[in-house]
Amino acid sequence: MVPRDGAGGKVPRSVTSCAECLAWGLTYCQGVCLACYNFAARYRSYADNCQACRRELPLKGGYCRLCWCQAREDRAAIATDCRSAVVLAPYLAQVRHHQLFFADMTRRRGTPRALPRRYGEKGRPVKPAPQAANRPRSRSTQQALFDAVPARDYRQMRFDLRRGAPPGNPWLAWALHLAHVTAEVRGWQPVTRRAMQRVLVTLLAGHCDGELISASDAHAVASRYSIGSRLVTEILTTMEIVADDLPGLFSSWLDARLDGLAAGLGSEARRWAITLHDGGPRTRPRSPHTARAYLRAAQPALLAWSARCDHLREVTRDDVLGYITGLYGHERYQAVTALRSLFTWARKTGLVFRNPATRIRLGKRDLPVWQPLEARHLAGAAAAATTPQARVCVVLAAVHAARPAAIRALQLDDADLAGRRLRLAGKDRPMGELTGKVLREWLEYRHRRWPHTANPHLLISKESALHHGPVSTAYLTSLRGLPATLERLRIDCQLTEAIATGFDPLHLAEIFGISEQAAIRYAVNARQLLGPAHHAAAPSSRQPPGRRGKVPVLGP
Repeated sequence: MVPRDGAGGKVPRSVTSCAECLAWGLTYCQGVCLACYNFAARYRSYADNCQACRRELPLKGGYCRLCWCQAREDRAAIATDCRSAVVLAPYLAQVRHHQLFFADMTRRRGTPRALPRRYGEKGRPVKPAPQAANRPRSRSTQQALFDAVPARDYRQMRFDLRRGAPPGNPWLAWALHLAHVTAEVRGWQPVTRRAMQRVLVTLLAGHCDGELISASDAHAVASRYSIGSRLVTEILTTMEIVADDLPGLFSSWLDARLDGLAAGLGSEARRWAITLHDGGPRTRPRSPHTARAYLRAAQPALLAWSARCDHLREVTRDDVLGYITGLYGHERYQAVTALRSLFTWARKTGLVFRNPATRIRLGKRDLPVWQPLEARHLAGAAAAATTPQARVCVVLAAVHAARPAAIRALQLDDADLAGRRLRLAGKDRPMGELTGKVLREWLEYRHRRWPHTANPHLLISKESALHHGPVSTAYLTSLRGLPATLERLRIDCQLTEAIATGFDPLHLAEIFGISEQAAIRYAVNARQLLGPAHHAAAPSSRQPPGRRGKVPVLGP
C-alpha cells in the first residue's frame, strides 16, 4: 500500500516520532512506522486500553507493540535459565517504563555470511578439492581377543563443514580423497558430494587403526543425510574397514516367503532354497531367478501341508497328487518341477526315504497361440506411457521387439541419431522416425536432469546416475493392469512380422536375433492364426484351462 492524499497524490514520508511506538525514524503511513502499521492491520479489531501503559492502541494479547518490545528487552537482561530466555509473556506484566529506540532497528537479521557471495551465480563458492591421500600406515596395536565391531554412537557426532575444516584424521583424509575421485569419474551432483562428505566425516572423525565400521551404522548415517548407503559402503569397502552385518536381500525375501510354515517344513525348505541359490558340496548354484521361482511354486503346497505335517518325510504321493489336481497349464508344470527339485534334494541329503514327486505324468504340453493385439490395446499402452523413459520402453518393445534386458543394456553409443541406426542386442537395425523422435526427447531430458553423470547406459535413474551400472528391472515401465505389457508388445511385434513376411523363420531369426526354435514357434503361431483350424477353435478360447481344445489361446 502506498499512502496517498485526497487528490490521489503520494503523501511525503517524514522523519518524526511514531505515533504508537514512539520510535524516531521514517514514517510509513498515517504517522506510524511500517512495523506499527503492520501490527495495527493484523490486530485492529482488538484496539483497547493496554494493560501496561493504559494507552488505547491495537493490542495483541492485551498489550500494545511498544510494551511487547520493552518486554523483549527486559527478558534479554533478566532471564537466568533456558526457559525464561524463550518465554516472553511473564515479562509483559512487569513493564513499568519504556526505552525509546529508532525505527526499523528491532528487525531480526541473520548472521553475516562466512563466505563471500559469487555474484551472477547461485550457491556457495566451490570448495577446493581435498588433498591427495593414501592409506595411513598401520601402527603396532594390541590385537583384540574377539573380533567385534566397537559400539559407537554416531548420532552424537555433529560437525559444521560450512564454517570449518573437517577433523584432521588420516583415515578421513583418505576417504574424502577417494570420494572426490569417485565423484569426478562418475559425475556426481554437488548435493551428492556434500552429503557424502557429511557421512564420511561423521563415520571417520574418530576412526582408529584396526577399527571396523558396521554396515548397519553406515546405512543409518547415510539415511540421515539422504544418500544411498551403497555408495558409502563402496568407499568403506575400498578402504577395507567395513564389517557386513546386514542380512542379504535373498535372506530377507526368504524369511517373508517361509513365514507361516511349520517349523520342520520351513527349516528344510530354507536349506533347499539356499542350496539352489548358493550351491552345495556337489551342487552348482542356480540362477537367483530360478531359486525364487521354484520357492514361489512350492510355497503354496508347503503351506497346505503345514496344517498336518511337520517334516517332509510325512508327505506322501497322494498329498502331491491331491495338490496338483487343481492346477492347470503352466502353473501345474512349474509346481511339479519345483516339488521334484525339493524332494530330490531331500532324498540326496537323507531327509526322506522315497521321492513322492517322481513318475507323475503331465502329458504333452501344448504351446499357446498368441493373439495379435487390438488397436485399443496399443492405444492404451501409448496413453499410459506419460514420461520420456516410459515412451522409450514402449517404442523399443513395440517397434523393435526389445526384451527388458536388452533395453536396460542399451548404451549411448548404440543409438546413432545422425546415421539413423540402432544397435540392439548385438544387431544393427535401422531407426525409424518415431524411434528417433522418442530417443531425442529422452536424451534432452537426460541431459537436463543429470548433466554431469558419467553412466554410459542410455536409460539411467537417480540411483544409476551415480555409478556405471544399468537401471534396475523395476525401473522399466511394466504397464501393469493393461493387456499390452512390454512383453506382450514384443510378442505382438514379432508375430506381426511373421504374418507379413509369409511365416519365414529364417527372416525372423535374422531380423530380431532370436533362436531358430523361437523363430519356428512364431512362424507356426502365425500360420495357425490364418488357418481354418484356429477359426474353428476360437470360440472356445475363453473356457477354463482344463476344458480347452488342443489349440488353446493364452497369453505369453
